Amino acid sequence: MSEVGQSEPAYKTLAAELRSHIAQGRYKGGVRLPTESELSQEYGLSRQTVRRAFLELVTEGSVYRVPGRGTFATENAGQYLRQLGSIDDLMNLSTDTEMQVLESPSRRVDLEAAGRLRLDTDVVYRIVFQRFHDGVPFVVTTVSWPESVARLVIDAPEVRAGATSDHTMIGLLEPHLQYPIEECAQSITATTADAETAERLGCPVGHAVLRVDRLYTDSRGRAVELAISYFLPEHYTYRVTLRRSGL
Repeated sequence: MSEVGQSEPAYKTLAAELRSHIAQGRYKGGVRLPTESELSQEYGLSRQTVRRAFLELVTEGSVYRVPGRGTFATENAGQYLRQLGSIDDLMNLSTDTEMQVLESPSRRVDLEAAGRLRLDTDVVYRIVFQRFHDGVPFVVTTVSWPESVARLVIDAPEVRAGATSDHTMIGLLEPHLQYPIEECAQSITATTADAETAERLGCPVGHAVLRVDRLYTDSRGRAVELAISYFLPEHYTYRVTLRRSGL
């Protein structure tokens, strides 16, 4: 087991290593995770640091704790799990995933994308990329931009074919926009992978995938990005917290 580094807070590094071990199946079938005391001794960390690492894993749903018995991996613990409740959460996908560009931005006629972006032309700019978590591809995304928006980032090294980075496209784009992004309209549909999607995700043609469409608009109500993503359900868990209004 590797030593815990100090390039980020120690509890986050420990949480990442435990998360990796969970994804590898080390704690399947009800196998208990090491105790706070065991981890503290193994990694040379304080009990408080280990406790913070466990708290992060509990909060994100990777593990659960049973008083008097210990800490255990949840049933879906091998999947990438992201709690989403705001546009900021979408932008923060970059904190623990990596993006690789498959197709650099190109100008093309796309009636459907242009219509959804509410353009007075049929021309959009399209870019395609994958996102990885712990080296495993779990989503492929096609982004369409109006030409005026694409021009803001088209020369950035992060959007060249083959480029890898920890950015999100929307996070890369927004600092260049005159008006901030204010809204994201999202739809989620169960579907199957076509040949191209299957090849990119490394799954069979016809495999069940989760399609997520996101249309971002700025504070003037202008559509600035349409993102259509296909997620592998065995590597991805989507969680939203719903709250009652007025309470």
